[in-house]
Amino acid sequence: MARSAVVTGAAMGMGMLMARKLAQRGWRVFAGVMPGLDTSELTKGVKLTVIEQNVTDQAMVRAGAQEVAKALAGEGLDLLINNAGIANIATGPIEGVDLEEAKRLFDVNLFGQVRAVQAFLPLLHESRQSPRIFNFSSGAVRVPMPCSGMYNMSKYGVEGLTNTLRYELAKFGIQVTSIEPGAVKTHMTANPVQSTASIWERSSPEIRRRYEARLRPMTEHLGRMLLTANDPDYVTDDVLRLVDVARLKPRYMVGKETRLLPLLQRLLSERAFERLISKQFNI
Repeated sequence: MARSAVVTGAAMGMGMLMARKLAQRGWRVFAGVMPGLDTSELTKGVKLTVIEQNVTDQAMVRAGAQEVAKALAGEGLDLLINNAGIANIATGPIEGVDLEEAKRLFDVNLFGQVRAVQAFLPLLHESRQSPRIFNFSSGAVRVPMPCSGMYNMSKYGVEGLTNTLRYELAKFGIQVTSIEPGAVKTHMTANPVQSTASIWERSSPEIRRRYEARLRPMTEHLGRMLLTANDPDYVTDDVLRLVDVARLKPRYMVGKETRLLPLLQRLLSERAFERLISKQFNI
């Protein structure tokens, strides 16, 4: 029996790659896509089902789950990949963050995952093939960069969601893990130098006077680092290896530059690790 998967945020980037790769491997894939987006690249040469899915719209998410349930006809869902997310809004020093933008970011990155979990868990309970949930967090929970506070916080929330679900679902045999990618070359990290510069262009004159001279060198350094971000093919292959891992760990870091971070955090005290990162970014 072919295994089945739902991938949120599948119109582009890593979501699209994971949906396509699973379909190529014989999975029955349901790719969640925002209404109105072009799906020609997503569907080219592969067999998968596109479902309309705005993760901030609870009724739409639930309607998509009903569509999947009807297609599966009682067979159950084997994998939910909570990939949908946004960045590059609510940026800047926390003192000056636009809280309406921050609410929107949390609504997608954190509560969007909660909506998908609530909608698709009944189908995961029906699976007989080691059901699991991959929640996309971020390497930012290991190294929370200045001027990305709201994004960092939303991803810490994902970690809390994963940790709680691991306890709640263990008795049902549903495994849950957080995926913590390093920097990846996707639409969200395109033009990173300009994106980091725009942090200051969007800030108020008062925030710029107080913070820019001290923090702009750090944001510019981050922009330059993103120019050498991981290839999404490499990262998504790393993620999809986890579909066959017998017992999932609570979290996995994926990406070349992240390999040593968990080891360093085990060996060093929290304060020593903070000094190491501060030195690297001249904080």
